[in-house]
Amino acid sequence: MTNKVALVTGSSRGIGKKIALELAKDGYNIVINYNRSKSAAQETAAEIEALGVKALTVKANVGQPEKIKEMFVKIDEEFGRLDLLVSNAASGVLRHVMELEESHWDWTMNINSKALLFLAQEAAKRMEKVGGGKIVSISSLGSIRYLKNYTTVGVSKAAIEALTRYLAVELADKNIVVNAVSGGAVDTDALKHFPNRDELLEDAKNNTPAGRMVEPDDLVNAVLFLLSDQASMIRGQTIIVDGGRSLLV
Repeated sequence: MTNKVALVTGSSRGIGKKIALELAKDGYNIVINYNRSKSAAQETAAEIEALGVKALTVKANVGQPEKIKEMFVKIDEEFGRLDLLVSNAASGVLRHVMELEESHWDWTMNINSKALLFLAQEAAKRMEKVGGGKIVSISSLGSIRYLKNYTTVGVSKAAIEALTRYLAVELADKNIVVNAVSGGAVDTDALKHFPNRDELLEDAKNNTPAGRMVEPDDLVNAVLFLLSDQASMIRGQTIIVDGGRSLLV
């Protein structure tokens, strides 16, 4: 098991880092992808290697397919295989629909949804050679319900969920399992960029049937389950982890 390899995009910090560390504990060598946070990526790599496995840090804007190809060349050189892909990296412009510009749309769609297609293509080529693999992407409730200032991100996440279904069917003959995890509001660094952050947190605290907000570990645990053999017959699904919040209209 120790020679298996997992790529987690956007894994220098936040939920991506937590996923990477948990996979390292399970014996996977880890590819840490980052775009800006080089020092954070290096710190994460040190934590991973302290667990007795290897870590490779790769700077790549996953919104650019040519950078994805370059990243996979480095993975080939370092490890020669790939078994798991977690498409976690995300970005977006948070504005009212009437304030959106073409550049805002393109930036968000490229990093959040176009990236999954080209990451999955490259990953599938490597996974097929080792008998199969698993792909999990991260979505959010904005894909299925209205969230203030969330137009570009919500639409890009809806695209992720649709693409997850297509990938699950068309990669099944390669023994590649594809799913997504959608989370409710989680108090992470990413949420600090939301102009209505306090409103989202207040809603999650007061209106979640489970009686508490979603924590990062709740999402991490769902991702780990979908990456496990126990979930091999779950295909093309988006698992919602929100404590029941989306059930309330």
